[in-house]
Amino acid sequence: MKIDFSDQVAVVTGGASGIGEACVQVLAAAGARVVVADRNLAAAQAVAAANGGTAVALDVGDEASVDAAVAAVEAQCGVPRVLVNSAGVLQRTLPPEELTLREWDFVARVDLRGTYLCCARFGAAMARAGGGAIVNIASVAGMGSGPLHSYGPAKAGVINLTECLAAEWGPKKVRMNAVSPGFTRTPALEKGVATRTLASQDMTANSALGRLVQAREIAQAVAFLASQQASAITGINLPVDAGYLVAIPWASYGGLRTCR
Repeated sequence: MKIDFSDQVAVVTGGASGIGEACVQVLAAAGARVVVADRNLAAAQAVAAANGGTAVALDVGDEASVDAAVAAVEAQCGVPRVLVNSAGVLQRTLPPEELTLREWDFVARVDLRGTYLCCARFGAAMARAGGGAIVNIASVAGMGSGPLHSYGPAKAGVINLTECLAAEWGPKKVRMNAVSPGFTRTPALEKGVATRTLASQDMTANSALGRLVQAREIAQAVAFLASQQASAITGINLPVDAGYLVAIPWASYGGLRTCR
């Protein structure tokens, strides 16, 4: 069955670039009326224009900004049936003694607080209107240990938040799910490689499929979970990681056989 979002309004936060932009493209191609919500309004407008949608300014960590965006979307397009929370920031892989509280708070403000605010405001509107689907972009970093002492806990919080709200809003026909990307080829990842924060060879070697994830592959998983084809699915966290999670334990045994 083909995924179809015809006549459905879909809001994508952080939709001006990376995984968010890929989600906009996939949802628009499936017939959705996309709303690109991003703090970079000019970039959001460009992505919206390329995909037949509209754009709104949004700082997910600011309560007033989220409330204004919800009001603008409802006034211009109606209550959305789909929300993708893709807005997020990365952090530097610093030890705790070097990671300032200012940076820690900034990451947590966007990645966890921002996701909660958008879920709370848009989700409440969906519940009043009879239902909808929300997909949060979490991360495999939220599923285990790593040198990301704000980003990892924030993404772990997003996974737990997704489960909590799935139970909260299930009776009101609002489905909540999360997708946890592995290392995904985005502008942010490319910047990490350029600054030597990340190493391409290590990222590909430590995945069962021996490659990075493409942003469109994340978007396709998001579209499935937001669609009627996943109508009985709520409260899950779906890793889309090219086999990163299953490959990492093999490091203690010398690594994957094909990578020796």
